[in-house]
Amino acid sequence: MSETLQPIKPSRDEFTPKLVTAMREGYTLDGLRRDAIAGLTVAIVALPLSMAIAIASHASPEKGLYTAIAAGFVISAFGGSRFQIGGPAGAFIVLLASIIDRHGFDGLLLVTLMAGLILLGVGLLRLGTYIKYVPHPVTVGFTAGIAVIIFVSQIKELLGLKLPGAEPGEIVEKLEALWQSLPSFNSAAAGIALLSVGIIVALRKFRPHWPGFLIAVAIASLLAFALQLNVETIATRFGGIPRTLPFPALPAITFDKIILLLPDAMAVALLGGIESLLSAVVADSMSGRRHRSNMELVAQGLANIASSVFGGITATGTIARTATNVRAGAHGPVAGMLHAGFILLFMLIAAPLAGYIPLSALAAILVVVAWNMAERVEFKLLLMNSKADAVVLLATFLLVIFVDLPTGIVVGVVLGCLMFMHRMAEAIDVETHHHASEEPETEYKTEPGIIIHRISGAFFFGAASAVAATLERINEVPKAFILDFTQVPFVDSSAAHALHGFLNKVAKQGVPVYFTGASLHVRRELIRNGIKKPDVRYGQSIESCIAAIKQGLDFDSSDE
Repeated sequence: MSETLQPIKPSRDEFTPKLVTAMREGYTLDGLRRDAIAGLTVAIVALPLSMAIAIASHASPEKGLYTAIAAGFVISAFGGSRFQIGGPAGAFIVLLASIIDRHGFDGLLLVTLMAGLILLGVGLLRLGTYIKYVPHPVTVGFTAGIAVIIFVSQIKELLGLKLPGAEPGEIVEKLEALWQSLPSFNSAAAGIALLSVGIIVALRKFRPHWPGFLIAVAIASLLAFALQLNVETIATRFGGIPRTLPFPALPAITFDKIILLLPDAMAVALLGGIESLLSAVVADSMSGRRHRSNMELVAQGLANIASSVFGGITATGTIARTATNVRAGAHGPVAGMLHAGFILLFMLIAAPLAGYIPLSALAAILVVVAWNMAERVEFKLLLMNSKADAVVLLATFLLVIFVDLPTGIVVGVVLGCLMFMHRMAEAIDVETHHHASEEPETEYKTEPGIIIHRISGAFFFGAASAVAATLERINEVPKAFILDFTQVPFVDSSAAHALHGFLNKVAKQGVPVYFTGASLHVRRELIRNGIKKPDVRYGQSIESCIAAIKQGLDFDSSDE
């Protein structure tokens, strides 16, 4: 009997935060120094980005800071990744803007709270592993689609356009409205945006370790103030940024609102789970560490609950800030907690300065983020890789852009699963052997009248009909059938049903059937579905079955 892989048992540390693990290993002053430097570095990156993401999500800029502080601290304190940095993410912009437009900011607070509870439950139920099964073309497709939508959503701020009414949500209508508003083009705003993009790109090329986002925003703000440019700023649109965190409070909750917002909460939770685990995987590949998926999802759930209570927006693990944290030499989760503390310190001390930031400079940041999100190389490779991957990729990409994000993800996952099942069904093969005189290269010796079917591949519902047709193709009445399952990793009930049909047919002809080579798992599944004596005999090998047939013997119960 072939060996079977044993399932991996959950570790006893599965629900232990990485902060606890890091402290058990010993925390020194050198570790604190490294975490402080990394935390400050990440805070400098997160500061303008958090405000930009909040504004793009149709919220006020301080909501992004509240999120970076409350959710960022919780994710690092309770997370299953040693280096994960949490906060508002560009991937959420489209979804959050849609929720706020339809249900108001109070609706988003409840969605964030509900999504947090969903993620908490998913983690505690150890379902985090399944989120990672989202096909790669789906991930690339929805990320690229989000990047396109983010770019289009920032055209108004980049060019300083004035729309007569609210900016449409649908991308086609949005582009039509922007085109009609081109006469309101603001050259000062466009110049600030172009300068900001140029500074960020130049610093990334020549001084990659410098905080390009913050430097670009600072220079743009100084120029706008010094030259008294006619550009919109945080102060002119939002009236500035508060200098304190709001008092914690739960959003308004009613049963009807919960039912109404549940689909949005599910979509936010799904996207947040995928994004956070992708970010944790990136951190693992850079640091050589291994994250705890379910603990990470628990932390993401707690973080979104905290963000909702403190008036923030949805949060998740962020790939760019997490990578910055690793490159900055962080020792452990304390770096992420300090990053939240540094952003809070900025609010307490320097919040009035944020009022001078031009909105076109923040839009420029998001354009750079969208460009980096697009994964252009991966997109091209998947298009060229196979037709199946290209179909899944383009379906997800186009649906995200022209319909909505949840539809794109769901359709992409379903298409990916169908394509996978088709490939698996095509991969199964049935070799039919008669006797040695007909096939001299066969590695075993048999005799006329014995027909051997060697099945290889996953024997599941997608392949059941094809295998059944092959088995029943033999019109002669042989002395015996032998079915070799050595190369079958698993079977399901549909496969068993197909085998039942074959067994019923040969039973009417009085022909015995022998199964051999089945792993313990496959054998148990077959027996569980009723494939056992007297319909079939189980043997250890093809040779032992042939010997039994020649001698007219049966296998005893110990062989079952």
